[in-house]
Amino acid sequence: MSPAVPGPMADRPAALPPGAPDAATIAALQTAQHGDPFSVLGPHTDREGTTLRALLPGAHQVAVTDAEGQWLADLAQVPHTDLWCVQRPQLPGTYKLRIDWGQGPVLLEDAYRFGSQLREAELWWLAEGTHLRPYEALGGHPLVVEGVAGVRFAVWAPAAQRVSVVGSFNQWDGRRHAMRRHPGAGVWEIFVPHAAEGDYYRFEVLGRDGVLRQKADPYANRAELRPGTACIVQRLPAGVARDAARGRANALDAPISIYEVHLGSWRRGHDGRWLSYTELAEQLIPYVAEMGFTHLELMPVQEHPFDGSWGYQPVGLFAPTARFGQPEEFKAFVEAAHAAGLGVILDWVPAHFPTDEHGLAWFDGTCLYEHQDKREGYHPDWNTLIYNYGRVEVRNFLIGNALYWIERFGIDGLRVDAVASMLYRDYSRREGEWIPNRWGGRENLEAIEFLRRLNRTIGIERPEAIMIAEESTAFPGVTRPPSDDAQSGGLGFHYKWNMGWMNDTLRYLAREPIHRRWHQDEMRFSLMYAFSENFVLPISHDEVVHGKGSMVAKMPGDTWQRFATLRAAYGWMWGHPGKKLLFMGNEIGPWEEWNADTSLPWHLLAHAPHAGLQRLVRDLNRVLRHHPALHRLDHDSAGFQWLRHDDAAQSVLACERRAAPGAADGQRVVVIAHFTPEVRHGYRLGLPQGGAWRLLLNTDDVVYGGSGVSPGPLVVEEVPCDGWPQSVRLTLPPLATVMLVPQGQVG
Repeated sequence: MSPAVPGPMADRPAALPPGAPDAATIAALQTAQHGDPFSVLGPHTDREGTTLRALLPGAHQVAVTDAEGQWLADLAQVPHTDLWCVQRPQLPGTYKLRIDWGQGPVLLEDAYRFGSQLREAELWWLAEGTHLRPYEALGGHPLVVEGVAGVRFAVWAPAAQRVSVVGSFNQWDGRRHAMRRHPGAGVWEIFVPHAAEGDYYRFEVLGRDGVLRQKADPYANRAELRPGTACIVQRLPAGVARDAARGRANALDAPISIYEVHLGSWRRGHDGRWLSYTELAEQLIPYVAEMGFTHLELMPVQEHPFDGSWGYQPVGLFAPTARFGQPEEFKAFVEAAHAAGLGVILDWVPAHFPTDEHGLAWFDGTCLYEHQDKREGYHPDWNTLIYNYGRVEVRNFLIGNALYWIERFGIDGLRVDAVASMLYRDYSRREGEWIPNRWGGRENLEAIEFLRRLNRTIGIERPEAIMIAEESTAFPGVTRPPSDDAQSGGLGFHYKWNMGWMNDTLRYLAREPIHRRWHQDEMRFSLMYAFSENFVLPISHDEVVHGKGSMVAKMPGDTWQRFATLRAAYGWMWGHPGKKLLFMGNEIGPWEEWNADTSLPWHLLAHAPHAGLQRLVRDLNRVLRHHPALHRLDHDSAGFQWLRHDDAAQSVLACERRAAPGAADGQRVVVIAHFTPEVRHGYRLGLPQGGAWRLLLNTDDVVYGGSGVSPGPLVVEEVPCDGWPQSVRLTLPPLATVMLVPQGQVG
C-alpha cells in the first residue's frame, strides 16, 4: 500500500448521500446477500454524471483520488452502513480510493473499477465443456491489469446466489470482494488488486439452499497443510514441452518396471517426520535408479485432508500435497527423476471424492459435481461421492486436471484408480440400490464416454504419456483404441492392471508345496488371456495391507522356504509377459504388512535373506532391460510360447520369451520355474534352439540368499523332447526360477 496524499475530508453526512441506492439494495450489500455487486459498486455513469460506490467495512473516512493520489472528492457514508458514495460530473477511469481505517490513510485500487478478466471465448468454452485447460481460466491467478498487480479469482458455481472470495487480503470478510457472475457459464469472477502470490483464500458461497459455505477452490494450485483448509495463491507452473524420449520409454515395446511408492512412508527422518520433495529427490530417486526400475508410481500426491486415505480421497486435485513441500519442489522432484532416467506415474482418482465440508460436495447448494440420487452418486465402499460424468463441466474439470499434471509437471502418465467402480452402475450395490442406464443395462454409459474422451484427449495432446487402468473386471477393450461405437470401441488406455494374474498367483503361492500340484491352473491360466489386453503385472500396496500380511508372510514354510518361494515368484513374474509393478518394500521382504505411518524397515537389509531379495529384484530389472526378449513383445503372443505347462506333479512351468516372431534376431530367453523344495536332478526339457546355452539368472544363487544349487552344467543333446529335436538336461534348484539364454547372446 502506498502512503496517502493529504487532502480535505468531509464529515460523515447525517442524511442519505447522493448516489445511495435503495434500502433493499443497501441491505443486500451490507449482509452479503447481493447477487450482482458490480451493478451497484464501482463507477456508474449516466446522464447526471458518475456515481462511485464502495463497500468498505470499518472505514472511517474515504476519498477518491486520481492515479497519482491527488484528491478529487470525498465519499459520504450511508448512515449506519459500510457503504460510501459520491456523485461527480466525471471521474477518471484509473482512480484510487484513499481510505482511513483509523490508523492513517492509505491508497488502494478499487476492485470494482476493473472489467472482467475472462475472455468471452473462454467463458463459451467453459459453458460447453470444451476448454481443454480450464485451470488457466478458473482458480486464483496472479495478474497485472492496467499496470496494477493483483489476482484474478474465478469459480464455477451456477446455482449460487452470491459468491465472494475471502482471504488473508480482506480479513476473510465476504462483503469486501463479492464476485461478478457470468450467467451463461455459471462462473463467478473478480480481479482483486493488491492480493498476491502466497495469500490464503477460500470461496464463500451462498448456495441455492440459502446456506453459506466456505469452499476450497477446486482449481487451487496450492493448499495449506491439513488440518487447515485454505488455498494459497500460486502461479501456474511453466509448461513442460513434449519429450519424444519419454514417449519411447513409455512405449508398449519398452522395458517397464514400476516401483510404487507412498511418499510419506518410504523413508522418514530420524525424528519420524516426513521427508520433503527435495529430500526424496536426493534419496528416493537414486535408490530407484540403482535398483534398475524404469518408472516411479506415486500414490496420490493431490491434496487430501485425511492421512489414512493415502491420498485416495483428494480434495485439491490441482495442488501437490503440502505434506512434503511446495509445488515447485514437487516439479523439481519430477525433473530429477527424468534426469536419472526414471519416468513418473501418478495415481489419479476420478472415480469418487470425499464429503468434506470444504470440498466439492454440495458446492453451490446443489449437487454440482455429484449426482443427486444416492443410487448414482454415492459409493458405499468408501463413503464418498461419485462424479456426475454426464455433466460437461465435470468432465472438463477432470480431463483438464489430467492434462494439468502431464503438461505442467511433466508427469509421464496416470494410473486411473478404481476404474471398475466407474464402469458399472451396480458396482458393490445390491438389487434396488442402483439405477439402470437408459437401455436398462448395468453399464455406466456416461463414465465409459468420459474415459474414452479422457484417453482420446491425452492421446492427441500428449501422445508421449501413458494411461493405466486399475480395472478388475472382464470389461472388453480396456486397452483398445477409444471409439464412439459403444459395441466395438475400446476405452483407450495404454495398459491395464492384470488383477486376475495377481490373485491367482498369490493364491497358488500361499499353498503348501505338497498341494500345488493340484492347482497348476492358477499359474498357467493367465496365459489364456495374457494378450487380450496390454497388461501390467501388479504386486501393489493393496496386497500388503488390511490384514493381508506382507509378501514374505504369505508364503508357507520356514524362513528359508518363505524367501525362496518369493524369489521364485519374482523370477517367474519378470519372465511372464506384461510390464512389472512392485510396491515399495516388497523388494526387501518385510515381515510386517505395510504401515503408512512409519518408515519401511530398512534395518532388515543387515540380514542376508532381505539383502539377497533386494539384490535379486535389482538383477531382475537389469535382465529385463538388457534382454529384449523379456519386454519387446510383452503384448503379442508371438513373443511367448510354452515349453512345459503340464508338469503339475513336479510343479514346474517353462516358457520361451522372444524378441521377435521366431526369434529371428537371435534374442530369446527360456524361463523355468520350480515351486517345490525338492532338488530335481537330470530334468529334461525341450529347447527351441540347438547349440550351447548358458545360465542367465538363478533365484537360488547364494548371492540372493539361496542354497546355491546350480542348474548346470547345461547339457544340450540331440534328444527330442516336448516336440523339439533337441533338449537340455539340467538340475532344478528348490523353489527357484532360472533363466537360460543361448551362448553368445548379449546381456
